[in-house]
Amino acid sequence: MKIKPVGDKILIKPIEEEERTASGIYIPDTAKEKKKQGIILEIGNIKDEKKCPIKVGDTILYTGYSSDEIEIDGEIFIILSIKDVIAKVE
Repeated sequence: MKIKPVGDKILIKPIEEEERTASGIYIPDTAKEKKKQGIILEIGNIKDEKKCPIKVGDTILYTGYSSDEIEIDGEIFIILSIKDVIAKVE
C-alpha cells in the first residue's frame, strides 16, 4: 500500500531506540526517554518546494503532540504537519 500525504503533511518512519546501553545493560520501556526522531518517506503538496528545508530521506526531530500514528502491514508510521518538524539531523 502506498500512502501520499496531502497538504502540508509528511509521512515518517519513526526510529526505534536501542534496547540496551553500550555496555550491554537492557533498558525497560518504563525507563526509556522517548526521542521523537524519524525518517521522511513522503511529503505532501508543499506550495513552494524550493523553500522547503526538508526532503524525502532526511532524518528529522519532531514534536509529537499533533501527530497521527498508523499501522500498515505490521509497521508503524506517523503522519504529521511540516510545522511540527523542529530540526533536521545531519
